[in-house]
Amino acid sequence: MSVLRAHARAAALLAAFVFIPSAHAHVTLQVKEAPIDSGYKAIFSVPHGCKGSATTKIRIRIPEGVVGVKPQPKAGWSLETIKGDYAQPHMRYGTKVRSGVKEVIWTGGPLPDDYYDEFVFVGYLSGELTPNSTLYFPVVQECEQGVARWIDLPSADKKAPDDHSDSPAPGLKLLPKR
Repeated sequence: MSVLRAHARAAALLAAFVFIPSAHAHVTLQVKEAPIDSGYKAIFSVPHGCKGSATTKIRIRIPEGVVGVKPQPKAGWSLETIKGDYAQPHMRYGTKVRSGVKEVIWTGGPLPDDYYDEFVFVGYLSGELTPNSTLYFPVVQECEQGVARWIDLPSADKKAPDDHSDSPAPGLKLLPKR
């Protein structure tokens, strides 16, 4: 029995280490799938700072086809949006939209490395987007000391960023419209 218990303890200990979130965990989207031609609430999870340094800025580039973006203010953070023209008009609830928010920037905090937070906006996923594809939201995380760029996109022959990437951009799988 003691040999079995020792093996069970060893297996439990190994499992604990395997399932502990990595110190290199990246910024991710909480909801990873959504249908095109519908509203979407993007919740970006920021699990840590930059190598121990507190986060002071989060910049999210809005991909083409995500329109009508409205970011959620956060206490202790200032909020800025950068607007511009879209590469093509997009339909949103039956109306053509030609320009809008291209980047959202939260500055402030600071968010210490030992804490976690979320940064949120709502938007509309245009019906012109391609279902069964993935849309990427590059994020730059600036800290009191250092920067983390969550910007890696897939190469032309891949559907997702390299599994070994240290800095993948958060991705949203686009589903067919309902």
